[in-house]
Amino acid sequence: MKILVATEKPFAAIAVKQIRELIETAGHELRLLENYTDNSGLLSAVGDADALIVRSDLVTADVLDAAKKLRIVVRAGAGYDNLDLPACSAHNVVAMNTPGQNSNAVAELAFEMMLYQARNGFGGKTGTELRGKTLGLHAFGNVSKYMTEIAGGFGMIVSAYDPFVSDEILAGYRVKPCKTPEELYSTCQYVSLHLPANNATIKSIGYDLLNRMPADAVLVNTARKEVIDEEGLLKVFSERSDIKYLSDVAPSGMTIFEEKFPGRFIFTAKKMGAQTKEANINAGVAAARQIVEYFKSGNEKFRLNK
Repeated sequence: MKILVATEKPFAAIAVKQIRELIETAGHELRLLENYTDNSGLLSAVGDADALIVRSDLVTADVLDAAKKLRIVVRAGAGYDNLDLPACSAHNVVAMNTPGQNSNAVAELAFEMMLYQARNGFGGKTGTELRGKTLGLHAFGNVSKYMTEIAGGFGMIVSAYDPFVSDEILAGYRVKPCKTPEELYSTCQYVSLHLPANNATIKSIGYDLLNRMPADAVLVNTARKEVIDEEGLLKVFSERSDIKYLSDVAPSGMTIFEEKFPGRFIFTAKKMGAQTKEANINAGVAAARQIVEYFKSGNEKFRLNK
């Protein structure tokens, strides 16, 4: 089988080496398309591929039309909004992601931003400590579990809202369950978002929830910018000078924040959650392993398009 790794932003060399070893040991052929700048390159390369590994690269209907032999595509990472799942199903292509492989990297980034903000960017002014502060986790998946572990080391008090996770599971992590989002936001100084972007969550975090947060509130977003109602966020910012926003991806209205609210936000230059050597290797190798297992035994454990 021909397995194509198509990455506009390539994996680290050590990750590619391990991916190659895994694929070739299983008797398959590895092909690389790295640093491509035009979609025509992907359309050409995917033509005879049996499997495809991508990162944030878009797998659209056009790509699938060009991939006449494609049987499986794996997104190396947890988020998969770059995969057109209905188109994958229409083309009889199995779509997967690699949940959990980037989780620690994302959790550490959230705390790095929180620490930088709490100490005023290490600019010499008096800051605050995290110990004793309340941390609310909006959704409790793999990243939130690492967040809970790190928060314990800082002595933070952790709550979570996730209608799909039982109180018993949260109690096992020493996390206080909240019955509603309103309860979470009204009782936590820090709220960290770990929601996927879908029809139920897009623009779900807005004025009503954010205005419930206590004094000196901090919203942390390492999920997707689409879950934020930016109009509502800007309204809260204009009415309350104590609220701050830390995000792993700049909002569409970044210039408004820069002009009106300097010092009250942190936006990374690009989405940085998975940008560690360890996560880079973990996600890429997991994607290759899932493809090898699929061809070997038909394993579809992480299939997205059921």
